[in-house]
Amino acid sequence: MCGHNAQLANDTSGGAINDQISLRHLLLAGDGCLVLNPVMRILFLSLWVVSGLFTGFSKAEQVAAPAAPAQVTTHNFGKWAGAVAAFAKADAANLPPKHAVLFIGASTIVRWKSLAEDFKGTVVLNRGFGGNEIVDSTHYADQIIFPYEPKMIFLRAGGNDIHAGHSPEEVFGDFKDFVSKVREHLPEVPIAYIALSPSIARWNEREKGDKLNTLIADYIKQHEKLIYVDDGKISLGADGQPRPELFVEDKLHFSEAGYKLLADVVRPYLPK
Repeated sequence: MCGHNAQLANDTSGGAINDQISLRHLLLAGDGCLVLNPVMRILFLSLWVVSGLFTGFSKAEQVAAPAAPAQVTTHNFGKWAGAVAAFAKADAANLPPKHAVLFIGASTIVRWKSLAEDFKGTVVLNRGFGGNEIVDSTHYADQIIFPYEPKMIFLRAGGNDIHAGHSPEEVFGDFKDFVSKVREHLPEVPIAYIALSPSIARWNEREKGDKLNTLIADYIKQHEKLIYVDDGKISLGADGQPRPELFVEDKLHFSEAGYKLLADVVRPYLPK
């Protein structure tokens, strides 16, 4: 083996066969000397070709590999269309009086069957539907808010939003959008947000609920005609745990006793 090629052979020992450039140099080096015997030359040349194929495949895969599609989630407003249509049908049969105190939101409002009795002397209207999120009340505002020209609006929602995986910050943004929507048509009407209170069924979501309450409470302090109804702790006992007697069997919704406490907290905020 000649000096120049011998040096190349030494340089390629210890794993350099996998280096295509060095191996090609070794096999094709010319100084008039025989670098390897024919059998070894064929073997090394075969390894070089196979190595090149694998490298080519690897590069092709890198180029051809498609990017992972972005996940797009679309809120399903349509699932509440039936409930909203039922309101319209009820209104056609018996039109509610205008300028009532309007309660909207999720199941806490829907299941508040004693609303009129709890607030005797005040004309109230319940237009809560399903397990909706704040964005649903915003979306259907033209159907469930504006036609009634309410004197005041009470909103209780946000828990389902968090349960669906939205962050407190996202839900807070939805609350601000709701306020903006209402203000476009009813700039002088007070809007009261009834805070979230922990339940047994969703106890693991209490910190996010508390965070949402804080964000909304701080926002309300900075704006006129917005009211924060602080019922965030009414469901808790002296030990800081939810009181079972305040919930029905699902451990999520208020019992009659729970609604009595809620009414006591809301009552001072009713318009005079």
